[in-house]
Amino acid sequence: MLMVKKKVKKAGKKIKSSVKKSKTFKKLLKKNKVSKKVNNKASKKMNKVKRKVIGNVAEKKSNKNRIERVPTYIPGFDRLIEGGFEKDSTNLLVGDSGSGKSIFSTQFLIGGMKKGEKCLYVTFEEKKDQFYMNMKKFGWDLESYEKKGLFNFLEYTPAKVKTMLEEGGGEIERIILGKKVTRLVIDSITSFALLFEDELSKREAALSLFGMLGGWDCTSLLTLEENPMKGTLSPKVLEFEADSILAVYFIRDEKERKRFIEVLKMRGTDHSTSVYSFDMGRSGIIIGKSPVKNPIKII
Repeated sequence: MLMVKKKVKKAGKKIKSSVKKSKTFKKLLKKNKVSKKVNNKASKKMNKVKRKVIGNVAEKKSNKNRIERVPTYIPGFDRLIEGGFEKDSTNLLVGDSGSGKSIFSTQFLIGGMKKGEKCLYVTFEEKKDQFYMNMKKFGWDLESYEKKGLFNFLEYTPAKVKTMLEEGGGEIERIILGKKVTRLVIDSITSFALLFEDELSKREAALSLFGMLGGWDCTSLLTLEENPMKGTLSPKVLEFEADSILAVYFIRDEKERKRFIEVLKMRGTDHSTSVYSFDMGRSGIIIGKSPVKNPIKII
C-alpha cells in the first residue's frame, strides 16, 4: 500500500513538471502576468483620476469660500488687509482734518481707473475745478480720466442725499447703474450726519444709506471727519454697519505733525492690528514698511 502511494506521488510530480514545461501553460502564465500588469496600470490610472477629481472639487469649494478682494493699489496698504477690501463692501475712513482722507480715497479710485474700472467721487464740500487742481499735485489727471469715461465727479449737497434716501436712489444710483461704476467714494458723510437732529434719525438714515450702498454692486469708501481717538463714532450705528473701519491720525510730536494709519475692523479679514506711519509724496500715499514700535505714545 505504501509503495502504491509513493508511485502515485512520483507520477503526480512528473505530471506537474510536464505541465509547467508545456507551451500552453507558459502562454496562460504569461497572459495572467500581462493581465495583472494591465490591471495594475488601470488601477493606478484610476486612482490618479480620482485624486485629480477630488482635488478639483476641494479647490472649487475653497474658491467658493475665498473672499474676492478689491485692491486699493495704495503702496504698502493691501498687504495689511489680505490683498484689498472685500468686493462690494462698504468701508469707512475716519480721521481729523488734514489727516489724508481725501488723498487716500482718491488714490483708491486712481488705482481702479488704471485697471480700466469706472469710478464715482461724490463730495459735499469740494468744488470740481479746485479738486482737480489739487489732485494734479500728485500726478493724477482726473480730467483725462473723465474724458475716457472712467471718472465721474458729483458735487452733492447733504440735503440731496436726504432726498435720495427718501426717493431711493437719485442721481448717484443713476450714475452707478448706468455707467457700471465699480468703485465709489463719498467724501464725506460728516455733513450728511448733521442733517439729523436726534440719534434715532441719524441711525435710521445711516441704515438706509448702507442698505442702498450694499445693493449697488460696487466697493464703497466713505470718509468721516472725526477724531478716531475718542473711541466711538457718531452716529454709533456706523461702527456696526461698516464692513471695515480705518483710522488715520495726524499727530504732532516734538518737532512736527506726522500721519499714521490703523485698521480698526475688517470683516472676514485677518488684518494687521498694528499702527503704521505713512507719507504723502508726489505720487500719493505710501505706507511704511514696518509698524510703529510704540503706538501707545501716538494714539
